[in-house]
This record gives sequence, C-alpha cells and structure tokens, in this order.
Amino acid sequence: MNVTLNKIDSANATIAVKVEKADYQERVEKALRNYRQKANIPGFRKGMAPAGMIKKMFGKSLLAEEINKLVGEGLFGYIRENNVNILGEPLPNETEQQPIDFDTQEDFEFLFDLGMAPEVNISLSKDDKVDYYQIEITNEMVQKQADAFAERSGKYEQVEVAEGKDMLKGKLVELDEAGNEKDGGIQAEASVMIPFYFKSEDEKAKFEGAKLNSSVVFNPNAACAGNEFEMAHILKVEKEAAKEITSNFKFTIEEITRHVPAALDQELFDQIFGKDNVTSVEEFNAKIKEMLAAQVKPESDYKFLLDLRPVLEAKAGELNFPEAFLKRFLQRNNENKTAESIEAEYPETVKELTWHLIKEKLAKDFSVKVEEADLLEVAKAATRAQFAGYGMMDVPADILENYSKGMIKDEKSRHGLIERAIEDKIRESAKELVTLNEKVVSQEEFYKLFEGQN
Repeated sequence: MNVTLNKIDSANATIAVKVEKADYQERVEKALRNYRQKANIPGFRKGMAPAGMIKKMFGKSLLAEEINKLVGEGLFGYIRENNVNILGEPLPNETEQQPIDFDTQEDFEFLFDLGMAPEVNISLSKDDKVDYYQIEITNEMVQKQADAFAERSGKYEQVEVAEGKDMLKGKLVELDEAGNEKDGGIQAEASVMIPFYFKSEDEKAKFEGAKLNSSVVFNPNAACAGNEFEMAHILKVEKEAAKEITSNFKFTIEEITRHVPAALDQELFDQIFGKDNVTSVEEFNAKIKEMLAAQVKPESDYKFLLDLRPVLEAKAGELNFPEAFLKRFLQRNNENKTAESIEAEYPETVKELTWHLIKEKLAKDFSVKVEEADLLEVAKAATRAQFAGYGMMDVPADILENYSKGMIKDEKSRHGLIERAIEDKIRESAKELVTLNEKVVSQEEFYKLFEGQN
C-alpha cells in the first residue's frame, strides 16, 4: 500500500491511497474463510457450504469491506504518523477520483481531499495588559447567605396567630349573598392555603393576624385573580368548575404552620461547615465570605478568558482557512442544514475554529497535559458547586470522590471535563505571562460587564 500527500496550497491538499492485490488478498481470503464457518446456506450444514459458492455470493462485498478497512488504516495512519494537521476529516475527492470496479480491478487508488489547519503564531508577555475583575464580597451578601442557610435548616412549628408566609389549614364553606352557609354549596375539609401569595392585597390582609380556630370570610376568585388552577387547589374542585365560582367563603382555621429559620448556633455551624470547624457567629460569617469568594472566582476567571480572547485573536491575525472544503465538510456532517444556512453561519464557524486553534497552540506552548488527577479536581470543583447550590458546603469526602469519579466515567461529561481542564491550565499559564489590570467591582457592576459580550 502506498500513501502520498499532495499539497495544493497552504489550505488544501489531496492524499492518495494506492492498494494492490498483495495488500488485501490474504485479508479477503481470511474474511471468506471466517464467513464460510458462520454462514447458514440453505441445503448445507452450517459452515459446510462450498468455498467457491461463498466467494461467488459474498466475495465482492467482503472485498469492498476489507479494502475499505485497509484504506482507512492507511489514510489515518499516514496523517497520524506524519503529524499532518488537518481540519475535520478527509473527504472523498469528487473531481479526480476514478470509478472503482471491484469486479474487474485488482489494484485500486482512492483520492481524498484534506483541509489543512492554518499555522497559528502567538506569544504573550508582560506588555499584554488584560483586565481581571474581582467581585467584592459585601456584608450584605454574607448576611443574605447566612439567612439562606438558616432558612434551609429551619423547622416547621404550630403557632396561634397567622402572619407572613404561614400555611393555613382548615374548613371552607361557601356562603350565599346574605353571608349564610349556602344550601348545597361547596364545602372542603382540610383545605390548605398560604395567603401571602394571594394576588389581591385586600384578600391577603384579611388573614393577617387571624387566630387559630377563628373564621375568615374571603373571596377565592378575587384572591386568586380568577386563576382556576389555584382556586381548584384551595376549593378541592375540578378546574373547569372552579373558574365559574365567584362566591365568598368562610374559612375556619384549624392549623397555622410557620417555618422558623434555624438559630445561628453550633448546630447550624456544624451542619453547614462540619463539626467544630466554626464555633462563633464571627467565624461563621468569615467562613461564608471565604466560601462566596471561592464561588465567584471561577466567574472572574471566565471573564478574564473572555477578555484575553480578543488579545490572542489580534495576535493570530486573519488565518487562511480552506473555505470550500469546510463548507462541504459542514454540509456533509449537518444534513439537516441547507447550503444557505451553512453559508450564513460560516463567519461564526471560522471565528470559533480560530479560537479552537489558538487554544491548541497555547496548550502546546504551555505543555498542557491533562492527567486523571486533573479531571478529578475539575469534577470535584463542579460537584462542590452543584452541592453548594443546595446549601451543602461540607460534602463528605467519600460522596465527593464517588460522585466526581462517576462524572469522569460518563463519556459525555468526561469530554467536557477535559475541555475545562485544558482551559483552566491555559488560563492560569496566561495569567502568569500577562500583566493583570486588577479591578474590584460590585456583583452588579460585574454582571453588567457581560452585556453585549458572548
């Protein structure tokens, strides 16, 4: 087998794979023998059909299959061994490829088109200045998080007087226009409602300060602004029936349940940050501040990478891409897209491809290597962030380890973790090389920086 590369220009090339009979004959004969052993041919016992019959019936398809495998091995082997930097994958040549006839030919030549990746030349130094934004962790942010922890760790208590977001449970009775219980009217036992969420301020106010075992007259239709789903839940009727109900109802309060936030005590400290890691309110707030700073650092790093990108793109300049090849490749791999849509999206495709090549170049220059330990750390960081979203700051080590290892084993998430690990290493190396223009901003100011930026 002979493989040759022909460079047409800096962006395009063709590669020819020549296969002779000596290259494939033994493979085809072996494939025929294996097929004969497994073949079930009517009139013959399994594996006993004549070799000539098997060859006549299946020889052509097996020949094509083995040659196809051989060509693939030769094509990609050459690209790999000779470090040919291509974009996408080789495509069958559509202009110079001669017809293939497996019936008459013994020697074959297959031509493929290649899109060559442009060379990227960039370097960073202290002359390059890039903004690095640090989000200020305010006392208000700390207090808000402390309140959230206390709220999540709180408990429900039965109280005597309703207020705020208390949940009320009781009996509902429909009233007539005179304010008396309506004959044959709706009655609902153990109806549950939270007046705080009523749409009408007037109806909501009727329950503020209401006492256990007292009765309140209110209008569910007004309270729910005619929302039949909410009314059906309160009145325990079908949705279709609920939207027709406009009567007043008497609600006799049988239970008032209040969610009481946890106290800022050692029990809460241990629950959030682990036993005896925090022993006072001051330490609790300091730990929260440290936690919030760690949580927003990835956002600062992400913004830095966004701001570094145009610097790198300017250094790379306009790269020479194989436009016709890329559009053909995109069309071939996105059959649901039209030529017009690929044409319209092409500028953005080139932009993202340029960024990908820049990252590849930096990864090579920085000698970036992603080990399993790196993936595990990235997975742990993602896991911690996920659990933090549920208020769990002190995830047990064994749970963290097992959850993270599960992410690494999943093929889809593993690919994302590898990309993130590479970007993390590139970013940290770049931060050492450039001059960081550090700025402390509020959280609101920070998020405004993203307006109009991808």
